[in-house]
Amino acid sequence: MEANLVPEAGYEIDLLDLSGIDRKNPLKAARAASQAAAAMPKARKALKAREADIVMGGGGFVAGPAGLAARSKGIPLVLTEADRHLGLANRLLAKRADKVCLAFPIEGLAGDNVLVTGRPVNRGVLSADRDAARQRFGIEPDSQALLVMGGSLGAKTINFAAMGGFAERTGRKFDVIHVSGKRDFAELKVRLDGSVNPDGYTLIEYEPDMGDSLAACDLVLGRSGGSIFELTAVGRPAVLVPYPFATADHQTANASWMVDAGAAKVITDEDLSADLIAGLIPRLFADPGGLERMAARSAALARPNAATDIADQVMIAAGVPA
Repeated sequence: MEANLVPEAGYEIDLLDLSGIDRKNPLKAARAASQAAAAMPKARKALKAREADIVMGGGGFVAGPAGLAARSKGIPLVLTEADRHLGLANRLLAKRADKVCLAFPIEGLAGDNVLVTGRPVNRGVLSADRDAARQRFGIEPDSQALLVMGGSLGAKTINFAAMGGFAERTGRKFDVIHVSGKRDFAELKVRLDGSVNPDGYTLIEYEPDMGDSLAACDLVLGRSGGSIFELTAVGRPAVLVPYPFATADHQTANASWMVDAGAAKVITDEDLSADLIAGLIPRLFADPGGLERMAARSAALARPNAATDIADQVMIAAGVPA
């Protein structure tokens, strides 16, 4: 993805030949480790060619060789961690970094080089206008709206539970904005066109920044990856369905952060069904006071200045006054 997005944003990019470590397959894990070792010289070469003053690691597997290359050359290093546990690259580098910027507090991780900043969100999420967004989706000012989302590819279990729960049965009293992702869109479109209740159900394949979708809705049904910081940025309550195969089950940990604050409910992927959400979502909408309290607790978790706070740490580590 970065190979396309980074040049499109106007930045140059150097690529390393790497793959993630498959802990269940020793042969693939060994190959990934060998690739990482071989990537170190290329990373050092790139840093020298770019005359890098500082390196910021985003936590992915590419950050391991790049971060180690930075430290081997005496270049300052700032890390960011998006989830409620340190990934492998960040565990390897955390003690060597000038600063570790955490999205969430992580139990047992503290020190002068650790700072909880939150996770940056797209500017479009922060600037979207609710009235304009509702006009776009044809939602009346006094209507309630549910946003269903599951990432750029989509979440199959959420996609088909939502379609079965809200379009393929009668009696729904709220609008639905369903961002399906590319994988399931065609099949869902056929099902929606043949459903008994397509009115007020907007099916979208992809939204680049989710700003309008979040602005228009009153409640969200979705996964609990990095998008939960977008929910808190706009103060949206949620029903979260953690992806069950996420590394170290971090989506369950992410979801519990909102649940503990009273901002969300959780359904396991195994338990998710059309019948379950067809009962739960209307009950939440039928209690506007309860939904408002969840929304306020969601907003209280927001860290709208995360991007600026991380940028400040990068500049400080680079020796430039913030």
